Amino acid sequence: MARTLRVLTRLMGWACVAIGLYHVALGNAAIPGAGSAGATVDSWGRFMGSSFVGYGLAWLWAARQRPIPAQAVRWLAGVFLLGGAGRLLSLAVDGRPHWFQLVLTVLELGLPPVYFWLAAAEERELRDAAPAGVEPA
Repeated sequence: MARTLRVLTRLMGWACVAIGLYHVALGNAAIPGAGSAGATVDSWGRFMGSSFVGYGLAWLWAARQRPIPAQAVRWLAGVFLLGGAGRLLSLAVDGRPHWFQLVLTVLELGLPPVYFWLAAAEERELRDAAPAGVEPA
């Protein structure tokens, strides 16, 4: 379980960094269906892309810790879940977006429970491996 958490945490971090840089570089062209959305949406998308880079770096920071901090994983997964909830709200208010946005919604709602479940895996593994009466560092 701890290895799965470490792999998924790194994968999430690198994916978010790459996606964020893609949005910073391409602006509206990075958003399916938003190619002619104008300068305001382009500016907002590039800003949000840079924020997503920071979010990915936070995942990578967590992945580099020994053990991976369960609380950080839970917070980061919670932010991802909030993004999925925002997409659901948009779906309810404004209707169906581009099909790719629906795929992203499924990921944003489906992955957080996996991270919540795995969050303490490495901390638990280290605690269980420690000799009786000794707290791991």
